[in-house]
Amino acid sequence: MNYENCTLCPRLCGADRAHGQTGVCGETSELRAARAALHHWEEPCLSGERGSGTVFFTGCPLGCVFCQNAAISHNHAGKPVTTQRLADIFLELQHKGAHNINLVTPTHFVPTIIESVALARSRGLCLPIVYNSSGYERVETLRLLEGTVDIYLPDFKYCDDALARRYSAAPGYFAIAGAAIAEMVRQTGSPVFEPDGMMRRGVIVRHLMLPGQLADTRRIIAAIQDRFGGRVYLSLMNQYTPMAGLEQYPELQRRVDPGDYESAIEYALSLGVTQGFIQEDDTASESFIPLFDGEGL
Repeated sequence: MNYENCTLCPRLCGADRAHGQTGVCGETSELRAARAALHHWEEPCLSGERGSGTVFFTGCPLGCVFCQNAAISHNHAGKPVTTQRLADIFLELQHKGAHNINLVTPTHFVPTIIESVALARSRGLCLPIVYNSSGYERVETLRLLEGTVDIYLPDFKYCDDALARRYSAAPGYFAIAGAAIAEMVRQTGSPVFEPDGMMRRGVIVRHLMLPGQLADTRRIIAAIQDRFGGRVYLSLMNQYTPMAGLEQYPELQRRVDPGDYESAIEYALSLGVTQGFIQEDDTASESFIPLFDGEGL
């Protein structure tokens, strides 16, 4: 699987990205990124005390209207990064003390990333590789990553297909993400942690609550618990922040109701969810959105 007639993501757009065409992701085969730095706002078992070595890639196959990283997913901020330079970046992040290498929105650059990780490992990279994605993944693409990725960090955004269509133009999202997460769990097995509490291997499934969608959140929690149980960690997030450009979506122009978030936590506990992460009340803030200023590239 390569960049010609691209089928890396479920869009199956068929763009000849190898020869300069842009796919639905908005990118050619020239890998671009917008930031590479220690990031302290991931789950505790990923950020730890020193931070996660996070690389934010430009473009996105899903393109949610409410994206918190719209500067890179919609506006395509970033700069070209070669395979060699990406390997160097991984090693530099390791030298800075990163607990892991965290690849954010990597789907559309998978072939290049695999090469860069292999190159970096041949030069001494020994950190876990985290694949941080929207959950909108092809199983066939994920299989290419077996042996490269140690920790999967997918979103599970929607159960209701009407929401997936309205906010991401992604009919069938629930089934696609469910199959993708099942493949991730197959590859990693049950979660493995170091003695200091840092994750070494496994899957953390994130669900970002949207305002007014408590019922859908409950369905997502139930689906994760029923299908994956103790084989994954659930990260229930209340950090949704209304961004610019949502005039057509008035229902998204507010934050998540604290009562709805508490209700979702209680529901998860009632289903027997014991492996998970929750967020404090003050996480819904644009201060948690990093600057995509080319740092570390």
